[in-house]
Amino acid sequence: MSSTRNTLQDQRVVIIGGTSGIGFAVARAAHDDGAAVVVISSRDRKVADAMAALGTRAEGHAADLTDEAALPALFERIGPFDHLVYSAGDALQIGPLSDIIDRDTIRKAFDVRVFGAMTAVKHAVPYLRTGGSVVLTSGVASLRPQKGWSLAASFCAAMEGFTRALAVELAPLRVNLVSPGLVRTPLWDGMPEADRAALYASAGAALPVGRVGEADDIAGAYLYLMTNRYSTGQTIVVDGGGVLV
Repeated sequence: MSSTRNTLQDQRVVIIGGTSGIGFAVARAAHDDGAAVVVISSRDRKVADAMAALGTRAEGHAADLTDEAALPALFERIGPFDHLVYSAGDALQIGPLSDIIDRDTIRKAFDVRVFGAMTAVKHAVPYLRTGGSVVLTSGVASLRPQKGWSLAASFCAAMEGFTRALAVELAPLRVNLVSPGLVRTPLWDGMPEADRAALYASAGAALPVGRVGEADDIAGAYLYLMTNRYSTGQTIVVDGGGVLV
């Protein structure tokens, strides 16, 4: 008996945060798998650059994900689609809780990663076709937090709980989560270059796979969750074995 792998051929995938890092890698992989992709970012220039790089079957929109009032019109412009991927994020806040300036700093960390995901899903659901899915993004800080990672661990854990609850609420629409480990993406660009290189080298050497992740390493997990029609409420960890050591 033979079987054919499910693909994204002739499906439409919306990737929020799809113009750089993991999100762009997902957009490129979905495009290569036959999907029409829609990338969304807060910056017009990044949207234009991503569309130029993706080529055919790609469109893009700029949107402020912290402005919920703008989301209904955004999804109305996009129209019906099959899969929503949410990978938006900003520079990571790393350091002791005592060094975080105030509650606004904490709230800002949640605005895009958690609250933005919640409101995006809320307004996207009416446009998701039967058999579609939502794939969200977290991180392994919730499973193996390091010193100074209390804020990151908090929003990662929030996304895990949100995913499980949403999978029940939106069934039979499928909802899953990807939890990456340390990945070489622009999220780390706020660090001085030498410090960033040292982080990648030391962290990679400590991992069972011997290196830090690349965005393309993570993209495959999103495609798996979009195309596997029997997976929902699940978190897939892609971390080079980081939670083991």
